[in-house]
Amino acid sequence: MDAPGAGYAFEYLIETLHDSSRKKFFNVPRLGGTKYDVLPYSIRVLLEAAVRNCDGFLMKKEDVMNILDWKTKQSNVEVPFFPARVLLQDFTGIPAMVDFAAMREAVKILGGDPRKVHPARPTDLTVDHSLQIDFSKCAIQNAPNPGGGDLQKAGKLSPLRAQPKKLPCRGQTTCRGPCESGEPARSSGRFSSQIENTPILCPFHLQPVPEPETVLKNQEVEFGRNRERLQFFKWSSRVFKNVAVIPPGTGMAHQVNLEYLSRVVFEEDDLLFPDSVVGTDSHITMVNGLGILGWGVGGIETEAVMLGLPVSLTLPEVVGCELIGSSNPFVTSIDVVLGITKHLRQVGVAGKFVEFFGSGVSQLSIVDRTTIANMCPEYGAILSFFPVDNVTLRHLEHTGFDKAKLESMETYLKAVKLFRHDQDSSGEPAYSQVIRIRLNSVVASVSGPKRPQDRVAVTDMKRDFQACLNEKVGFKGFQIAAEKQKDNVSIRYEGSEYTLSHGSVVMAAVTSCTNNCNPSVMLAAGLLAKKAVDAGLQVKPYIRTSLSPGGGMVTHYLSSSGVLPYLSKLGFEIVGYGCSTCVGNTAPLSEAVLSAVKQGDLVTCGVLSGNKNFEGRLCDCVRANYLASPPLVVAYAIAGTVNIDFQTEPLGTDATGKSVYLQDIWPTREEVQQTEEERVTPSMFKALKEKMEMGNKRWNSLEAPDSVLFPWDLKSTYIRCPSFFDKLTKEPGALQPIENAHVLLFLGDAVTTDHISPAGSIARSSAAAKYLTNRGLTPREFNSYGARRGNDAVMTRGTFANIKLFNKFLGKPAPKTIHFPSGQTLDVFEAAELYQKEGVPLIILAGKKYGSGNSRDWAAKGPYLLGVKAVLAESYEKIHKDHLIGIGIAPLQFLPGENADSLGLSGRETFSLAFPEELSPGVTLTMKTSTGKVFSVSASFESDVEVALYKHGGLLNFVARKFS
Repeated sequence: MDAPGAGYAFEYLIETLHDSSRKKFFNVPRLGGTKYDVLPYSIRVLLEAAVRNCDGFLMKKEDVMNILDWKTKQSNVEVPFFPARVLLQDFTGIPAMVDFAAMREAVKILGGDPRKVHPARPTDLTVDHSLQIDFSKCAIQNAPNPGGGDLQKAGKLSPLRAQPKKLPCRGQTTCRGPCESGEPARSSGRFSSQIENTPILCPFHLQPVPEPETVLKNQEVEFGRNRERLQFFKWSSRVFKNVAVIPPGTGMAHQVNLEYLSRVVFEEDDLLFPDSVVGTDSHITMVNGLGILGWGVGGIETEAVMLGLPVSLTLPEVVGCELIGSSNPFVTSIDVVLGITKHLRQVGVAGKFVEFFGSGVSQLSIVDRTTIANMCPEYGAILSFFPVDNVTLRHLEHTGFDKAKLESMETYLKAVKLFRHDQDSSGEPAYSQVIRIRLNSVVASVSGPKRPQDRVAVTDMKRDFQACLNEKVGFKGFQIAAEKQKDNVSIRYEGSEYTLSHGSVVMAAVTSCTNNCNPSVMLAAGLLAKKAVDAGLQVKPYIRTSLSPGGGMVTHYLSSSGVLPYLSKLGFEIVGYGCSTCVGNTAPLSEAVLSAVKQGDLVTCGVLSGNKNFEGRLCDCVRANYLASPPLVVAYAIAGTVNIDFQTEPLGTDATGKSVYLQDIWPTREEVQQTEEERVTPSMFKALKEKMEMGNKRWNSLEAPDSVLFPWDLKSTYIRCPSFFDKLTKEPGALQPIENAHVLLFLGDAVTTDHISPAGSIARSSAAAKYLTNRGLTPREFNSYGARRGNDAVMTRGTFANIKLFNKFLGKPAPKTIHFPSGQTLDVFEAAELYQKEGVPLIILAGKKYGSGNSRDWAAKGPYLLGVKAVLAESYEKIHKDHLIGIGIAPLQFLPGENADSLGLSGRETFSLAFPEELSPGVTLTMKTSTGKVFSVSASFESDVEVALYKHGGLLNFVARKFS
């Protein structure tokens, strides 16, 4: 699928780099002159890719000139973009690989060669989302919840021996075991079960010690539970060219991308060009902190890129964000992130690029920049870009980049004017809009209790939480009666009495999504833990605490800095490497806590250093969830409540009875920087890369087929050949009208993809549970929707199964709807199944901002398999609208000022709509209802490409036909 002769139109721009390497590059600045010089850096990267891939077909010369004329063409033209590579994570990556496997079957049936179906772009898949916390703290004696698979078989996958019961240096303030005598820890045969890619050092003698027992046990269960998925991934890496699979236990997709996979400058056949990436993880944007253009897209677009097709995007506006000054010493980079997030949300940057410049940028470390860039999905930007500068080069040098490569990289980037120099604003590009943020205005804050954009200053936390109790149920409120707000319930846990009340913290997780890439905030959490332990403070044992780093590097620097034992002593022991709590993969709270919450109807809280906190996401019974920096997660865990004013109320008392306040144990910026400089050394990055390249014994010993076509197991409940290609023909047919369609769901405003896409645990009463039960599985074996994303039957049954989905037909939140021909109230899947048996097409009615959020491809695939032909909404989140088109669902939009209520629609009518033979972008169509009402709607196709994809029945069919 590679375009022949790419770059032919601009061969005259190819030059030899003026250094000793004699490498070549496209000298794009020669094309544009002064036009090029005022382009934002991120647009320069788009332009280089367009020049290099210009073939007159997929990339036309007109596209190149449109990008060069960005200043006048922004927001008005659609342009293709060829990313250099693709990154997948397993939850959203497995549907892509399953579709590839199914496409091979379809191509063979149509008479094509299935061997041609493989990624044309380098594709990395990181298995990072399958970890669940079956073991936490020191509760190894607790029975695990295996959730599927066969643990005895799982044991056969791994040659590792069981971990000894007594571990040296674990959670202790002085060394025990071999370290005491000075004997190197690795000389003991007891430590043979150390996992290669996650080195841990004894923090006092810097000798290797084994993984915490929780890591080994959680990882053993993970391999057993997900054996079928892992075998499929291994088959994919063997059969498909350009596919590399990074096994479990290595780290998060976005963090491994940052630490290990990033090139910054790509090199193919001695041709240099900027690194760029798209992928199925929304936090791909993290790499923009390294000057690498990248963002998250749906699995559908990702598959197209993997097949050599471009991503299509409207040439974006670029908001220049000037950072001025420096932040307060007591503010973490996460506070800076939340401050910038709020500011950018208020300005309105949805669908735009953000590019940072100004004197404040040079004061931000790379990890600070990547943390800021990582959060851009939460303020709606496509990406947030930090151009390469001297800070970037120093970071790359410290992380082990080859010196000669760094020199060529610097020479190249300066030659094509992609290197940012410290200069005044007069030398900056001409942005669409410029905003200025003073870093010294940022205050410490958290976000919640239900949405990441609802920022609360820590100093206002107690007042804000009390206001939330009073407010009516909504994005902020819980509507607790005044006379109930002081209620508390006593519980008995591990032989002691405790009291729970509104605001009690029952879950505190330092997790991997946003913060673990940043040593400063993680070290701050560790130093705070050390001071807390030294002061005699503790975390109540009923609080479910966990620490799941994004990769081995984090464990490495937490250990070598000496803070890990103190985190462990407060309950923040490493449980494994994966998203865990952030995606709802946590073991249930204790029965004592659950009973107390139910008895008192308590608004208990979770505190998480992740980036998502929608109600019910972490745990159904935890109604208030706050995002906070790692040190604040530890602080709130110690306090045991969010209903506290840290300025005036103590965390607890020391051994003498003296009150201990947060400011007494909060580490200063100087302490953190000193620890980072002395402990987080370049050798750690080098060691991490070496360990990652060695692989994992469990993965290396895992058996998998290597046949051209995947041998589908019809009994498998994990991997199933999807039905997207069942009716595929060599040529697309004429567009069929939608006739007498029933409304499956009548939804309001701000329905997110988290409401649509299956995620988290599989409820025992759900349609998916019934499917799995009918195939002989017990609830312990259900696993999660994320783990079963390779089975379309499970995912379709889990679509719209969110307990917080508010369907106007019912008048209350529930994953159910009404099947109008029979009048029955059924699970959404069961109703859709009845409609399909009756041959009745379906539509969805919705309000504003339908499809916001970042649960991607299945939010479109699921409705398609339910039989949904169209969605009619007031407005869409663009990415989700693109996904609807990509799967073959028509995105229809009410005309401005109109909606279901203004038109008097009840949703009980049937709807009919015909498409013109020559469908065009933005065409107005006529909708007719069974009640005789007729009104106009807009077809939300923005380009001829989108129209073509819809005519083919979606992107998958379009691509499959190219191979047949």
